[in-house]
Amino acid sequence: MKFDTPATKNPIDQLKIIGKPTDRIDGPLKTTGIAAYAYEQRDAISNPAYGYVVGSGIAKGRIASMELDAAKRAPGVLAIVTAANAGPLGKGNFNVATLLGGPDVEHYHQAIALVVAETFEQARAAASLIRVNYERGRGAFDLAKSKDSAGVATDPNSKDYQADTAVGDFSGAFAAAPVQLDATYHTPDQSHAMMEPHASIAAWEGERLTLWTSNQMINWGRGDVAKTLGISTENVRLISPYIGGGFGGKLFVRCDALLAALGARAAKRPVKVALPRPLMANNTTHRPATIQRIRIGANRDGKITAMGHESWSGDLPGGGPENAIQQTRLLYAGANRMTATRLAVLDLPEGNAMRAPGEAPGLMALEIAIDEMAEKLNLDPVEFRILNDTQVDPEHPERPFSQRQLNECLRSGAKRFGWSKRNREPGKVRDGRWLIGMGVAAGFRNNLVMKSAARVRLDPRGIVTVETDMTDIGTGSYTIIGQTAAEMMGVPLDRVVVRLGDSDFPVSAGSGGQWGANSSTAGVYAACMKLRQAIAQKVGFNAEDATFADGRVSASGRSVPLAQAAETGEIMAEDVMEYGDLTKKFQQSTFAAHFAEVGVDIATGESRIRRMLAVCAAGRILNPKAARSQVIGAMTMGIGAALSEELAVDKRLGFFVNHDLAGYEVPVHADVPHQEVIFLDEADAVSSPMKAKGVGELGLCGVSAAIANAIYNATGVRVREYPITLDKLLAKLPVMV
Repeated sequence: MKFDTPATKNPIDQLKIIGKPTDRIDGPLKTTGIAAYAYEQRDAISNPAYGYVVGSGIAKGRIASMELDAAKRAPGVLAIVTAANAGPLGKGNFNVATLLGGPDVEHYHQAIALVVAETFEQARAAASLIRVNYERGRGAFDLAKSKDSAGVATDPNSKDYQADTAVGDFSGAFAAAPVQLDATYHTPDQSHAMMEPHASIAAWEGERLTLWTSNQMINWGRGDVAKTLGISTENVRLISPYIGGGFGGKLFVRCDALLAALGARAAKRPVKVALPRPLMANNTTHRPATIQRIRIGANRDGKITAMGHESWSGDLPGGGPENAIQQTRLLYAGANRMTATRLAVLDLPEGNAMRAPGEAPGLMALEIAIDEMAEKLNLDPVEFRILNDTQVDPEHPERPFSQRQLNECLRSGAKRFGWSKRNREPGKVRDGRWLIGMGVAAGFRNNLVMKSAARVRLDPRGIVTVETDMTDIGTGSYTIIGQTAAEMMGVPLDRVVVRLGDSDFPVSAGSGGQWGANSSTAGVYAACMKLRQAIAQKVGFNAEDATFADGRVSASGRSVPLAQAAETGEIMAEDVMEYGDLTKKFQQSTFAAHFAEVGVDIATGESRIRRMLAVCAAGRILNPKAARSQVIGAMTMGIGAALSEELAVDKRLGFFVNHDLAGYEVPVHADVPHQEVIFLDEADAVSSPMKAKGVGELGLCGVSAAIANAIYNATGVRVREYPITLDKLLAKLPVMV
């Protein structure tokens, strides 16, 4: 089904099940431990062996020799896989780093061996007996030092990528602007830190590989595994029924999947591989650090006349940039504009997608700069943002936004949060030993639509079964897909069975980029429309006139039970949703306003979040309960990015020092205050037949800047380098009296 114009008669618009705050249908399975994650497939395989990954002890260089004899003689050892005996390996479409290193080493903790044994403990013990002799090379590990040599960025995954854009005369307009800001901001390397580690089980049947793995994008992963192993795609089956968090770190196949497959082939039995937590930060992908220079020029009335945003990040050779400038191209008006993206070659672990790649770190800088500019203009930060709103793409004015309610987010949020009570003069509000401040930031995330397919079945019992390779990374995919099928087929949710995460099912959008919910449910919509036609024809109705409700099909004064259509056998339909050139006609985006109140201890510099509010405009909200969970989770992630999260780089030896959850500090329950989430009433008919967009990444975009701006309002100390730890505040705090 091609979606290019809104349907005039859309069954989804009944909103009997869609749009309701529905409990997750997979919730009981997870809370009782029945839901089997990738590493927990007890029924599907028998007698598995266990693999333990050995990571490189250097960041750059070569393996001179590897002594394996002691490990081979260790109890229980079945096989040891290295680059020397793995056979020829290709490189997947989405992997920058080589998943099995040797003899060359590309980054610290790159996998260089897998020990397979009867038990996990035996594999781990044997792995400790391997002795590796390295020839250490010189590497580049410092973004600041590599900044001047950085080249114009390219993106290996996007043929349409533009590193630089220019509209009007930025340099001239900035120089002529009576009010100017020129500031540089720093965001650090960050870890996904998901709860479930990267984990896989591999089993071979002849030439056919079945891989249970924790992966967000089944079809991408299947293709990458096949290409890396040099086998046909038809001989690879990927299964990922449940994922314990991904945040983009599981978009692509990692070494656990490849080594499980190689280990299973070597040991001639199923092999389980899970990356230990200390290996994950350096072995898998991370969000790269950025250096961002932002220049804004404005008239004294507050209208922006010049907007420039330059960003530097680093990655391994062949990698891509952190696109921190992308929201700046679309968020505010201004006739004269410039963005530029530069990429340095660094020998740190691979940088790649992490929740809201581009916009999350970009807004961490831009939305501080907007506040700084508002202060120079003596304007309220909310009003300054509203003053510079745009209803068209500023770089392409002929392309309107399909919907844009940023100003309503800001206005309604300010009223709800009590923004009028904010003291505009920093450092003037006290609560005992705490300095109190409020901050705001705009949130922005592009709405991406992806081709997505599904298969729907009706059986003689009247049960509707949905099959698609869509994944659930803890976001509620099972439930919203079930809600969609139930709404379309006119049955209660408990009469729908949802089967996900299997490459034997039709190819969906997958989970990532905030495209999953809208795109995957649109694919289910398409399949259900085809199934409705088949059912109507079976019972002698015109599909256009038929109504599906309460488990029955009705038309022209006649009504029959839905199950009657399948009484002689199951009816099945499969279809795909495609979008044509829709994105060329409209700019589709999601918007938010984030508000935060913080307290900063005047003696210690400790920052505490006191309350938070997010107001989101993100199309139709398919399940408000699940969407709220997405947003408060993202807001919590924003607290971490603002106050604590940083992968500390050893710039001599080239690795992330704090590569576990003891050293990499994420917020815990005690750090998180009351969080309120409001969804504006919005149904974007341009986006898809679901009229949804997605909200999971929008909830993060802008949060950290709102906190940074609140800290400034509380203390008068402007910090432009994240995270905002107490050492960056202490020396500049007001003297306690």
